[in-house]
Amino acid sequence: MQAPLDLLALLGDGRFHSGEALGERLGVSRAAVWKRIRALRETGLTVHAVRGRGYRLDAPVEWLEAGRILAAMPAGARRLLGDLEIVPVLDSTNARLLARCETGLPSGSACLAEMQRAGRGRRGRRWLSPPARNLYLSVYWRFEAGVAALSALSVRLGLRLATALEAMGIEGLRVKWPNDLLIGDRKVGGILVELRGDPLGTTRVVAGIGLNLGMPDAAPIDQPWADLATATRRRLSRNAVAGAVLGASLELLHELAEGEEAAWQPLWSRYDALAGRRVRVLWPDRSLEGTAMGIDASGALLLRETGGGMRRVASGEVSIRTNE
Repeated sequence: MQAPLDLLALLGDGRFHSGEALGERLGVSRAAVWKRIRALRETGLTVHAVRGRGYRLDAPVEWLEAGRILAAMPAGARRLLGDLEIVPVLDSTNARLLARCETGLPSGSACLAEMQRAGRGRRGRRWLSPPARNLYLSVYWRFEAGVAALSALSVRLGLRLATALEAMGIEGLRVKWPNDLLIGDRKVGGILVELRGDPLGTTRVVAGIGLNLGMPDAAPIDQPWADLATATRRRLSRNAVAGAVLGASLELLHELAEGEEAAWQPLWSRYDALAGRRVRVLWPDRSLEGTAMGIDASGALLLRETGGGMRRVASGEVSIRTNE
């Protein structure tokens, strides 16, 4: 069952609401209210039920608002923004922009969703997207110079996001090659870059960002995860974080389109989550173990193989060895 955002809107104040009152507001029976409560819980949200008082979310909801997002963006980044779309529910913000960019969408356009039904991570993995809790955002840019300059995009975008979030007082962020944001060794965000077009000519780029702001405790995630609210021990404004993330993304994409070559590699050593650590690089048909030794100018991982020499790794899934 799709998450009922109309019910979530009523519970969004964080107060108790009786099943009878909710049913009256929604024009449904109390049994139907219960089914919608169950649907919300299935997304990972915590909905408390207390006899005689009704239902209450574990935390109030802050809905995304275009005006508040724009106000949180740097002035220069606002000038780079194309269309800004906020959608209550869709399959994927990346898929939405990839479809729209075929119709003349201006560079700098962005799509945000309150909830994704089919959010995606690397290699087609599902990205859990509970409604109105985290950040699900994609940005589009059209490049005329082919994909050569985009080889390190996910790495450079991870660094930009880390510095932008750090400026908001969020400490302990690291970037795990090639496209994850971590706090400690727990994943707090991910980047999915998708390309369309001619490798030697016009290339359309959609960069998707998923960021855990306040993940429900009951979220069914099969890997170590973190969220920014727990890390900072305070509630963060979704709109303020969205403005910072969108602004940083637009600035980087514009710089790449203009051919600006900022000195970004020295920054990697500051945020590198893998530096000097034993790792395993995984591909569908093989794996490789060694010690991570940073990255090169193209964004490739430099790996000192176990019992061998240095290897340049352009793609793959990295697992940190726990028996270091």
